[in-house]
Amino acid sequence: MSDGPLIVQSDKTILLEVDHEQATEARHAIAAFAELERAPEHMHSYRLTPLGLWNARAAGLDAEQVLDTLLKYSRFPVPHSLLLDIEETMSRYGRLWLEKDEQHGLVMRTNDYPVLEEVMHAKKIEPLLGPRIDANTVVVHNSERGQLKQLLLKVGWPAEDFAGYVDGQPHPIELDLTDWQLRPYQNLAVENFWAGGSGVVVLPCGAGKTLVGAAAMATSGTTTLILVTNTVSARQWKDELLKRTSLTEDEIGEYSGTVKEVRPVTIATYQVMTKKRGGLYPHLELLDENDWGLIIYDEVHLLPAPIFRMTADLQARRRLGLTATLVREDGREGEVFSLIGPKRYDAPWKDIEAQGYIAPADCVEVRVDLPRDERVAYAMAEDADKYRLCSTSETKTSVVERLVASHAGDQLLVIGQYIDQLDEIGGKLDAPVIKGETPVKERQRLFSAFRAGELHTLVVSKVANFSIDLPEASVAIQVSGSFGSRQEEAQRLGRLLRPKADGRSARFYTVVARDTLDQEYAARRQRFLAEQGYAYTIMDAKDIAAA
Repeated sequence: MSDGPLIVQSDKTILLEVDHEQATEARHAIAAFAELERAPEHMHSYRLTPLGLWNARAAGLDAEQVLDTLLKYSRFPVPHSLLLDIEETMSRYGRLWLEKDEQHGLVMRTNDYPVLEEVMHAKKIEPLLGPRIDANTVVVHNSERGQLKQLLLKVGWPAEDFAGYVDGQPHPIELDLTDWQLRPYQNLAVENFWAGGSGVVVLPCGAGKTLVGAAAMATSGTTTLILVTNTVSARQWKDELLKRTSLTEDEIGEYSGTVKEVRPVTIATYQVMTKKRGGLYPHLELLDENDWGLIIYDEVHLLPAPIFRMTADLQARRRLGLTATLVREDGREGEVFSLIGPKRYDAPWKDIEAQGYIAPADCVEVRVDLPRDERVAYAMAEDADKYRLCSTSETKTSVVERLVASHAGDQLLVIGQYIDQLDEIGGKLDAPVIKGETPVKERQRLFSAFRAGELHTLVVSKVANFSIDLPEASVAIQVSGSFGSRQEEAQRLGRLLRPKADGRSARFYTVVARDTLDQEYAARRQRFLAEQGYAYTIMDAKDIAAA
């Protein structure tokens, strides 16, 4: 028995003692295969899930390494039944695999005959399969490659995909390394992705995911389709590719609500791709007609349902997903795993911070009391209205004003969910508000003015959650969020993580109404960042002036 920081339990939960001297080391070790569930002050709770273990297996971690980690850091003996369960769960990955056969085309093979029998008799899987070739091999309809992988994951037998990819239309792309170079972790991310064929690279905001994409494109040397969250993001990708690669203006097309250009490198928004007309998705079909050699999914954790369907049809194309967190509140991480590919590279945020590539950050939860009339209104409100009522408390506006005053001269973002609340705060601060209805040109003008230091404060809605590059921002004040969304919290902190010229820490405030749903959802949102090693300091709004 050791004095380790972990308590490993037979119900597949792992408790981590936060104040233990080996806590950080242990957290990094288990992050590769366990998911954080709760993060109170002293004892964090993780859970082992099949998907987490299969992701670890796909990334090259075997059961022995997982078991060694648990045994090394566990304070008490690890339950023997759990050790067996982990070993058996991880062994399920790769007992089925897809590959190309010269005579029969796409086939599924196994080294365990009963497993193939089991999945072949599953009602939903049977129609996707062709004739049986021998005891361990069955033909798979080419068009069903993605759908089959999804269903195999659901029945607990995830298949490895060795069937390869079409080459796609060749198109030479080279990195222009005149005044920059890939960081070691970016190189490793590209190498791991390419060796695995398709999959997801997880890097903190500000750690250069776009450069990983550019390097993957240069390695591929083919036409590339890049899917992004919005038009501003599309134009940032274009600017970055023009600056970092041999690509010219004529080689990069934008495919958005306003522009429809299909070029060797085409950057399309998820929004335009998921527009329906007559029950069909015409833009999905148009882009599927092109012979892409690589498809990049920016912010892959946000994939809308029609893009999942499109991805099921694009299994013969090499696919790269980029994200700061694979967390999805709808639980569809399994679809990302089966249709884009497993996690190929994941760098802990604090590791990248320690190397000096992202800024350190202090997270502060500022708690406010609702005035009596608002407390009564909240108590009497319907459940559906409660969160909005406490999130948009008028008390928060005066708190934001005091926080902004205490950071005079800093580049500062105020971020929220509710437009009327943001409009009111923008008016009080005499700061522009960027929201869904703000035209793209106006957004770009305001972002440029902020980057240049001509504007010190911007008020932004959730349109700025993703893929917005504002390296100068050093302070963010969050006044409301999307309920308990962990990925939103990570993205909002990520706006601040570009290294500061003077080496300062970033400061991330969340203003929370005490004793309400707002406080409950804030705790949920913070879970992902707690897993990455960020601690939230709690302060009372009354103490701001003295802070």
